[in-house]
Amino acid sequence: MKYVLFTCCAFSLLFAHQPAPGAEYKILAWNDLGMHCYNSSFRDLAVLPPYNTLWAQVIRVGNPPQIVTGGITVTYSFPDNTYSVGKSDFWQYENKLFGVNLAANIGLTGKGLSGRMDLHGDHFVAEGIPLTEYRDSAPTIAYPYQIAQIVVRNSTTNAVLATLQTVAPVSSEMHCDRCHYDGGVENIATGRVETNILTLHDKENDDEYATPLMQQRPVLCAKCHASNALGTSGIAGLPNLSNAIHDAHKDKVPQTMDGCYFCHPGPNTKCLRGVMATRHGMDCIDCHGNMERVAKNTSPWLNEPRCDSAACHGTGYAQSAPLYRMSKGHGGIYCAGCHDSPHAIAPSRESNDSLKFITLQNRTGSLSNCLVCHASLPNRTGPHGVAPRGYPLSPGIYLPLLNKETP
Repeated sequence: MKYVLFTCCAFSLLFAHQPAPGAEYKILAWNDLGMHCYNSSFRDLAVLPPYNTLWAQVIRVGNPPQIVTGGITVTYSFPDNTYSVGKSDFWQYENKLFGVNLAANIGLTGKGLSGRMDLHGDHFVAEGIPLTEYRDSAPTIAYPYQIAQIVVRNSTTNAVLATLQTVAPVSSEMHCDRCHYDGGVENIATGRVETNILTLHDKENDDEYATPLMQQRPVLCAKCHASNALGTSGIAGLPNLSNAIHDAHKDKVPQTMDGCYFCHPGPNTKCLRGVMATRHGMDCIDCHGNMERVAKNTSPWLNEPRCDSAACHGTGYAQSAPLYRMSKGHGGIYCAGCHDSPHAIAPSRESNDSLKFITLQNRTGSLSNCLVCHASLPNRTGPHGVAPRGYPLSPGIYLPLLNKETP
């Protein structure tokens, strides 16, 4: 059984700039990352704000299929997550942290919890959605695999052309409290985990700052330590935020996935949930290396492990861009459109991740049925040299496949 990225193919999709009357449309939608994290409180410090991002491509079914970019509107919403104020204190501190005054439930890019996705060339994006992991129906219970509803409409008639549910993963499960509880590190006890961290930072760097961080609260960590995630340049001479955090903790936590879950979401969230972990036993270190290696990455978020490395799928499945999440393959479809987000490569452990695949092809796993997008089975091999295969008649009942390989 083999899971690989879509690359070259024997046929390609065309671009359609307007919807066609009576045509069938499909949505491929995904989150740009396997998990978006944010601080549970912004009272004292901020590593990351609420900032989720959804991508989508719209396909007109046909021979060949067509990527549709014009004459349509693409919207997103969270039916059971319509507000964030009260679920997060971010809107009490956004001005001190980011120098902006945001309306309630509006994020740093101007997006809310519902609205239009923006056209970016061959796909649509809603960037910076201020999502929390709390549903309206259970606002005190963490639910990290939130469900987004994507709807495509004819921009002239407003007729609905297609809908799809996809996951927007989000979690504030960063367990700084495992070490930085009162008295946990150098007997520092201020009453809060975040102020324990800032106090320790001031103690270790008392000659470098004119004003201690405890007197600057709330503190945006990326103000001093450059962050590609937030686009901040930091202070010259200081390590970037990822380097600083991983270097400071490389000898403090286990060099295992459980060690990664000390900070990354987390023992409950378990953000690494894709097939590489569940079926092939891979963990964070297999791709990213240990913490010492991560601490030496000169460009975190922009220089990440490649799926076409010699240790993984090899050059036969070359990424079209430095990052998997930016790479395209079969007919101009993004790899994540068929295989899903980093850390959630289908089939995922989480049932919510599978909803879109069940909708599109009546089963879980990476998109592999040609008739999702093609009006009839192509007569040539498709991505990765896989022969065309049929569409399931009903759950568990499939038309005969033209070969026996299962992607």
